[in-house]
Amino acid sequence: MEITEAKYVASFPSVTKCPPPDKPEYAFIGRSNVGKSSLINMLTNNSRLAKTSSSPGKTQMINYFDINQRWYLVDLPGYGYAKISKSKRKEWRQMIENYLLQRSSLACACILIDSNVPPQEVDIEFLDWAGKVRLPIVIVFTKADKSKNDAVEKNIEDFKTKMLETWEEMPQNFVTSANKKIGGDEILALFETINEHFYNMYD
Repeated sequence: MEITEAKYVASFPSVTKCPPPDKPEYAFIGRSNVGKSSLINMLTNNSRLAKTSSSPGKTQMINYFDINQRWYLVDLPGYGYAKISKSKRKEWRQMIENYLLQRSSLACACILIDSNVPPQEVDIEFLDWAGKVRLPIVIVFTKADKSKNDAVEKNIEDFKTKMLETWEEMPQNFVTSANKKIGGDEILALFETINEHFYNMYD
């Protein structure tokens, strides 16, 4: 898939305010500071599309980007961010869950995992919840260039081992690096396949 146009649409405080569900949507979510904005910018080949920040918790609403006037890339707030009040965390969690459970045009949720750290319980818990509610998901391991290859490989294998304690099999997964532009073509190829199915249903 070639992305020829990627533009910011708007940010919405709840799923009820989002645009009409007339295009397939690919939601990106993960722990704060997992490299979400950098990955989005790499996929769209636009370094200024999603705002990157060294301060976690910057994304606070449901951010929509229109891609090729054909599908939406949706940037969701990060989960597990500790430096906000419990009430705000609960509010974000509810907003995220409402979107993921209620959005009829959600084609796939991309759950981002930092490949530089050992398995984190908050990631496993979120994925277990996603499995229980039968979300269409893929796992995207990020920042694969930040550590030595053997460390990255060990963290990924440890994560898969941890997941398989509660999952029968691993969801489809990708290893990415925004800096080295690794993994983007594979993710976009998956999106293109899903898009074809989506639009064939309405032809």
